[in-house]
Amino acid sequence: MNLRKTGHIDIYHGKEISDPYVWMEDMLSDDVKNFVMEENSNTEKYLSRIPFRDKIRSRLTELADYTRYSSVIKAGEFIFYFKNDGLQNQDILYRQKGTEAEPAVFLDPNEFSSEGTIAVIEVSVSPDNRYLAYAISKDGSDWEEIFIMEIESGKKLDDCIKWVRYSSISWYKDGFFYNRYEEVKGDKFKEINKSPETYFHIPGELQSEDKLIFEDKEDAEKSFAVFSDQDQTFLFRTEFIKSKSGNRIFYHDLSPDQNLTDAVYIPLTEDHENEWNLIEADGRYLYFITNKDASRYKITKYNTSDKTFSDIIPENEMVIENAVIAERKLIVKYLKDAHNVIIVYDLNGNFENEIELPGIGTAIFNYTKKSFNEIFFTYSSFNRPEIILKYNISEKLISIFKENEIHYDADSIESKQVFYESKDGTKIPMFLIFRKGIELNGKNPVLLYGYGGFDISMTPDFKSQRILFIENGGIFAIASLRGGGEYGEEWHKAGMKLNKQNVFDDFISAAEYLIKNNYTSPDKLAAQGRSNGGLLIGAVINQRPELFKVALPAVGVMDMLKFHKFTIGWNWISDFGSSEDPAQFRSLLNYSPLHNIKPVNYPATLITTSDHDDRVVPLHSYKYAATLQELKTGNNPVLLRVGTNSGHGMGIPVSKAIDETTDIWSFVFYNLEMEIN
Repeated sequence: MNLRKTGHIDIYHGKEISDPYVWMEDMLSDDVKNFVMEENSNTEKYLSRIPFRDKIRSRLTELADYTRYSSVIKAGEFIFYFKNDGLQNQDILYRQKGTEAEPAVFLDPNEFSSEGTIAVIEVSVSPDNRYLAYAISKDGSDWEEIFIMEIESGKKLDDCIKWVRYSSISWYKDGFFYNRYEEVKGDKFKEINKSPETYFHIPGELQSEDKLIFEDKEDAEKSFAVFSDQDQTFLFRTEFIKSKSGNRIFYHDLSPDQNLTDAVYIPLTEDHENEWNLIEADGRYLYFITNKDASRYKITKYNTSDKTFSDIIPENEMVIENAVIAERKLIVKYLKDAHNVIIVYDLNGNFENEIELPGIGTAIFNYTKKSFNEIFFTYSSFNRPEIILKYNISEKLISIFKENEIHYDADSIESKQVFYESKDGTKIPMFLIFRKGIELNGKNPVLLYGYGGFDISMTPDFKSQRILFIENGGIFAIASLRGGGEYGEEWHKAGMKLNKQNVFDDFISAAEYLIKNNYTSPDKLAAQGRSNGGLLIGAVINQRPELFKVALPAVGVMDMLKFHKFTIGWNWISDFGSSEDPAQFRSLLNYSPLHNIKPVNYPATLITTSDHDDRVVPLHSYKYAATLQELKTGNNPVLLRVGTNSGHGMGIPVSKAIDETTDIWSFVFYNLEMEIN
């Protein structure tokens, strides 16, 4: 394809940087639309010639067709949860009375407007259990709209809250707090108003009548949230700024007749250097998870009477990931070598017991109140789908509330965790999932997945599409790279900003370990990552193109000099740094996937993005694909697949997910010369 190039030059700290495809930043222009159409056409022509593509689609459809449950919410006598019978595009919210009653459909997103994709991304119950508010996303956008239903009657109110983004629905008394931005007129990919305003909405009223609770006109690059504790004794405000990974937290002691707009907040912390996450208030005490003087986090409580902190669960070798309070107990979820352990303490931090989980896996707490005598949480592992577990606190009994179906031989698949050395000698954990009895002969197809950023941990989870690769002789490898949260904030910082090269070294070392230990060879090795992980793949194949046969960068941040200029990209400066800082500019330029493409033989590369992605805007993948296609040598294909009417991955319909995964696995199987059974 002969693409138009410009002579556009940007100057950073006296250095000229060419940007010949700058016109692709106008993502709604006819030129860009034509580029996308031609790229999708070329990609489809290539994929349509793969003889087993239909077989892959058929098997992926079979693997996706199982009943699954998630996200339990208790509201008075009712229990809500999401369920999908298998191939429904969106999960359906069910309601039942108690744990034994017959469930009924309460909210079915599949019956919403047929124009585009609509997904429910959050539900929240009012303190009096009268209302259920839910937020929807259209076509995968990060923009949300909030609606309200009566729980008893199932009636939908007329309320419609718009221009909401990156906000929770935080109930207080007869309404809820939410964050909204200025209305965007025209191109939604353009830079948004950086600082939200917090409003308070009362069900039954118009959005125009909502009260403005908080704004910061002095600093447009702050973000914040306002919420109350369960007893509605305090109001809290958390505050973030773009360059820091921590937050400040403020609180206000509520009085019965307090006017929300007159609330005076007392600062609990003085800077944004550390994280402060409220667990809950209990009487005069506020319980927090923090990494202040504790890289792997600790739990501390604040006495609002004498204004003092006291640590009750100190930092240890495991990382505190989350905690809830129920039945006068503090239930703490830890990360231990990238899998979860749950321990129960009393409210003074004294150990009581460990909750025995089914194995090495990932647990996610569901909605919990202090008054509950039982908690629900989902649990998943690499070879079995999620189950919803119920834990009775006083009896110390764990049981299955809902169990997802399984229709393949789970016992034929096993997983193990290995540790390997990175370039600087740091030990890095990696999970391997494979078919039992596999021979380590250096010829196995391996897909190596990584992320390495934003304090996000790679823990055991179930993905039905992995089964296809594994049952056809593949090994799925997940490396827990620095930049994630597997070992606390020091692990995170070791992959941030000027330390970002550590992440790439960790991934490259994982590939070298797999080759050295006869799991695979460069001709059988594929690399995959999404979002920050897409950046990872782009950087790694620039640095070591000969190490991989296939590369799969998805929705990646590829232009590291300009990422902060589009939509919410400014919020990533805390992890990446910014080209506006001279030292950080040099670091970013050294690894930016777009700016380090060379005339060499790259792996067979399938770049994927979506036309409605307003988080990592698709211009990143457009400019990267055009440059890689222009400069690469050799015969390996470099293809761009652009999903339509979809976003960063949130709420993607099952049918579209199968389509995309079919194309990815077809590309992988074909270029790794795999046989499909």
